[in-house]
Amino acid sequence: MAGAGIKTINKRIRSVRSTQQITKAMKMVSAAKLRRAQDRLVSARPYSRKLTELLQRLAGAGDSGHPYLERRVVHRRLVLVVTSDKGLCGAYNMNVIRVAQRAADASIAEGRPCAIYAIGRKARDYFRKRGYDVVASHDDFAASASDDKARRVADAVVKMFTDGDVDEVLLAYAAFISTLTQRPVLDTLLPVAPPAGGDDAAASAIDYIWEPGRDALFAALLPQYVRNRVYITLSEAFASEHGARMTSMSAATENAGELIEALTLRRNRERQAAITQEISEIVGGANAL
Repeated sequence: MAGAGIKTINKRIRSVRSTQQITKAMKMVSAAKLRRAQDRLVSARPYSRKLTELLQRLAGAGDSGHPYLERRVVHRRLVLVVTSDKGLCGAYNMNVIRVAQRAADASIAEGRPCAIYAIGRKARDYFRKRGYDVVASHDDFAASASDDKARRVADAVVKMFTDGDVDEVLLAYAAFISTLTQRPVLDTLLPVAPPAGGDDAAASAIDYIWEPGRDALFAALLPQYVRNRVYITLSEAFASEHGARMTSMSAATENAGELIEALTLRRNRERQAAITQEISEIVGGANAL
């Protein structure tokens, strides 16, 4: 019986060690992808921040006929949700999905239908299974942001907004704070609005000089702003995904090591008990003779 117990423990140790090798490899892969994603994100943030600040202030400087600035009564919302295609990244996906679901449920409770634009297989499957209106989805982005991907999403979202299919577009994603911290965010993409906190009045008080003209500037800058917002959203989300997966795989690797140590100790005790029993049987037999 003791031999059978030791064989079982050895088999389990080999299984856990094999799993540990997989999680360690996944951690290293995620670390490499995180470094590239983080570099892209850090280099893109200053431009995105200044462009957003400029466009939001110009949006509060006076009325304009540009459709991206049109503030209308919200009859239908669209929530753009960015999650991962794969799991093994802790609570990353569920944290983002909860934020998007609360926004969708609140909109529906107000009598305003809410559509879901899902980027990532996890968000698509979650909302489809629960009966939400998933109007579009992407599961081929491979957790990597690019201009082409941002343009595809931005063009689709803008078309729905300008055609009047939706009256407001929200973004639900995880902002990358650090490798260990990813903060779920719900933000407004369209219509472009002045920043909160009283800056609307301050922006309105500024006497801007429009050159070549307001309409020409908005026509050139607003499409670029929307594409850039989508790009920076994808960059934040995918950097957060790699950080969350690296942290999760690191914890799994450490847990596997602790489990191997505990199983090894148990195996040694089983082996020592078997040896002690055999010695006792030999001594008992010798005494009987």
